[in-house]
Amino acid sequence: MFRFVLASLILTLSSLCIGAEELRLSQEQQQKMEQLLPGVDVDQELVRALADIFYSRDMPVRVRLGAIAKLVGIDQMPPGTALNRKICIWDIAGRNGPVFQAAMEQRAMALEYGIDLEMIPFTNETILVEELKAGRCDAGLMSGMRARLFNSYTGTIDAIGAIPDNLHMRTLLQVLAHPSQAGRMVQGEYVIMGIFSGGAAHVFVNDKRISSLAKAAGKKVAVLDYDKTQSEMVAGIGATPVPSDIVSAPNKFNNGVVDILAAPLIAYELLELYKGMEPDGGIVNYPIAQISMQLVGRLDKFPNEVAQLIREASFEAYDEVRARVKTEEDRVPDRWWIEIPADEKREYEAMMQEARDTLREQDYYDGRMLDLQSRIRCKFDPSRGECSNNK
Repeated sequence: MFRFVLASLILTLSSLCIGAEELRLSQEQQQKMEQLLPGVDVDQELVRALADIFYSRDMPVRVRLGAIAKLVGIDQMPPGTALNRKICIWDIAGRNGPVFQAAMEQRAMALEYGIDLEMIPFTNETILVEELKAGRCDAGLMSGMRARLFNSYTGTIDAIGAIPDNLHMRTLLQVLAHPSQAGRMVQGEYVIMGIFSGGAAHVFVNDKRISSLAKAAGKKVAVLDYDKTQSEMVAGIGATPVPSDIVSAPNKFNNGVVDILAAPLIAYELLELYKGMEPDGGIVNYPIAQISMQLVGRLDKFPNEVAQLIREASFEAYDEVRARVKTEEDRVPDRWWIEIPADEKREYEAMMQEARDTLREQDYYDGRMLDLQSRIRCKFDPSRGECSNNK
């Protein structure tokens, strides 16, 4: 996101033609660039040089932007000329939370490239979404499930059972950061600017005997109140859905109002989920989804050409983000794990495949994303049944 000013210099380049060697600026486009670069002589030679750097995916994004800044003199911009953008960040822990603090670390780098980011923390994700819709946020960082409101394609990343582990997730996000996927990142007035891994979601229970789907019958399960499909799935296994929001669900689990909670492992210590598991509970050692965090921007503030740079930079930071997530996941003591036999894992997998197929038919999940995820699963494990039935 902090690359906005630099990328804005060459926004028009991407719409002119395919290759940098063929670029030709219209008079209007040249005027726009000269407005962005007062005092700089914008000629065809400069345009080609900018394009050569912009289109080179052999260099990391930050190196490319640094080269552009030096080429046109943006690195010498006087104080007070930075562009302002409001970025709203959802973090349950608020201003002192790990997500917001990580976002704040980007602010200093943003100033290097001529943009002043105003980071605004939100503990209520629903309010953040409404602020983004109202235009009071230029972009918002939210859960992948909420991002489905803005883009059904990336909003299907968190589909139940679709991404078995971190290796699959890394591969998927690498594909999504490629320019060939850029067209699918825009839906209506919004653009997906970055996708980050939030780690695996597991089933937390207050009784270790609830280790299978059959044993969940008759139990109370926390479900998201804005997602009716969760209630339908829970009711389908004979359990009782208890509508909740992301903040109240952990509290209900910790207070014994619900018996079962699906949550990412990073929530264990952050939301004190050990309180709900004491003394006889645990965590089923089988990931039901890989959680994503997605940066959703307003297209009028962040054109897709700019967002492409941000998406590439987001993936370049994958290992760093993953290391932070793993640090939180490793706080879960081994004593909480509930191991389940292979046949029950197959039962889980079959149930989740059936759920994905049903939700695809209902247009709740985007079939294009489900197909991509299936191809990745088959890449790593060609022996899977789905890989041979040409479904």
